[in-house]
Amino acid sequence: MSDFPPPAVGRQVPVRHALTLPSPGPVPFSVEFMPPRDDAAEERLLRAAEAFHDLGASFASVTYGAGGSSRDRTLRIAERVSREPLTTLVHLTLVGHTVPELREILRAYLDRGLTNLLVLRGDPPGDPLGDWTPMEDGLSYASELIEFIRAEEEFADFEIGIASFPEGHFRAPDLESDTRYTLAKLRAGAEYSITQMFFDVDHYLRLRDRLAAADPEHGSKPIIPGLMPITSMRSVRRQLELSGSVLPAALDERLTRAAAGDEEANRDEIRKVGIEVTTEMAERLISEGVPGIHFMTLNFARATQEVLHNLGMAPAWGTGQDMLRGGF
Repeated sequence: MSDFPPPAVGRQVPVRHALTLPSPGPVPFSVEFMPPRDDAAEERLLRAAEAFHDLGASFASVTYGAGGSSRDRTLRIAERVSREPLTTLVHLTLVGHTVPELREILRAYLDRGLTNLLVLRGDPPGDPLGDWTPMEDGLSYASELIEFIRAEEEFADFEIGIASFPEGHFRAPDLESDTRYTLAKLRAGAEYSITQMFFDVDHYLRLRDRLAAADPEHGSKPIIPGLMPITSMRSVRRQLELSGSVLPAALDERLTRAAAGDEEANRDEIRKVGIEVTTEMAERLISEGVPGIHFMTLNFARATQEVLHNLGMAPAWGTGQDMLRGGF
């Protein structure tokens, strides 16, 4: 018997509820999509969404685009993904928005029944690692947006998640400060967090311990680990640059050996190591009792399905009659 009441008509199942529903493995899995750059990429994303629906994903998230770009495409993609049907989590950042504009966006999400929200401050446009400057009549911190949403009766249907950072946010001076900032968002009304990608499970476990020790009530809210299967050195370097995360030395060495001095010629070997590492991380995280696993897919299905297959949670990828093996 679920502890969650059925959602109101026209509203999504909350993410926390989705995590309790039957799943194809020992823990539920979810996926992340990014707003595509063109129509062809959009169709590929939607084919991946169909595959993940059939594989039993608990929910799918749609990011807001670098620097707050792609607002209209984010909204359209999130609405289409929700019709797969997939429980859909839509991101919202403060970048480039005044408070009245944020209110307008929240109302647009509600009008489409998109009531799962991941609140982020976001990165500055142009240079994600540059200095942060708030908009005039805007907000400075994700916690302020959470407080704003929770204070408005018309937004009562939103369930709010946040990002958390196993290695600490690169702007935080130390892990103690990062813990305070994360707890401020949870205390303001966020119900769970999804981590930035990481490649060392110990970082996740220390984050979980830090939050719970600092605040047993709010710090014990679900922390969903975010994993990105490595399929090429170029893509992982780009994601590391944007996130401020680092590759552990042992993993860097494994990838360097696989590349053997020619990353393009040895892409298959690099990819093989990436799938193996993600599988190993997921197995350990499952053994540590995580509430679910969130895969950063880069809008492709195959690598994540291969990891799920290794975990006993999906059919093998290959030639066959069903669309799950359709080569995208």
